[in-house]
Amino acid sequence: MIEEPYRWVEAIANRREYIETQLAPGSPIAALSYGGGILFVTVGQARQKLFEIYDRIALGAIGHPGDIERLRMAAIELASAEGFTRSAADVSLRRLAFYSLSPLLKTAFEQVYGAPYLARMIFAEVGAAPEGDLYLRVEYDGAIAAEGGVKRAGFCAISGTARATELMEELLQRDHDPKATLHGAMKVALDAWSIGSMPPADDLPSGLPGRPALLAYRQEKLVSATLEACVLERSAATSIRYRQLAGDELQALSA
Repeated sequence: MIEEPYRWVEAIANRREYIETQLAPGSPIAALSYGGGILFVTVGQARQKLFEIYDRIALGAIGHPGDIERLRMAAIELASAEGFTRSAADVSLRRLAFYSLSPLLKTAFEQVYGAPYLARMIFAEVGAAPEGDLYLRVEYDGAIAAEGGVKRAGFCAISGTARATELMEELLQRDHDPKATLHGAMKVALDAWSIGSMPPADDLPSGLPGRPALLAYRQEKLVSATLEACVLERSAATSIRYRQLAGDELQALSA
């Protein structure tokens, strides 16, 4: 009996190592505030990674497609139930993440005889001004971001490794402008994706690569991959702020 707690701790450590290994190849996602709203950007193959959740809330996720879909549907159902029983204005990202999704993920992660969720997520909620935008990074074990879980820097990033995420945030901290145009925000987001995706991230020299190097890397990757982007519009005519970027608009913004 004395050994049981130690076996549980060892099982949790092994589970964490396994999940991190599974997430490591995931294509990074950058989300950042700009003058007109919040922009999400990633690059992938055919699978969608950016989603609308509810009115002012959007999701970007890396991991197993089945687990992402289960979590997406759970988030939508929780938000819709809240909006129906109360009002759309009462649906908040903070309540959704801290009181619903985080306990769900934590329980699945700690039940060592069941399957955990293989997913790492960014949630964003657009505000009336960039200062009111909210970003939460939700981990597979239920942990929400760092330092209490709330990111008020005006941007957020996820990738397959902690080092890649650190590099993305360093670039975003340097180049992000919350009052930028959508085109300007797209350039910064694509640079952040590039620095987070460049392998091997842990062996990059000190200092961030220049924009030409990032652009060359990105152009090489986009030959066999697809750019995916969406926005949460700050002053939309309707309550639904989510809009997928595609076609000529996306091509012009990423040029």
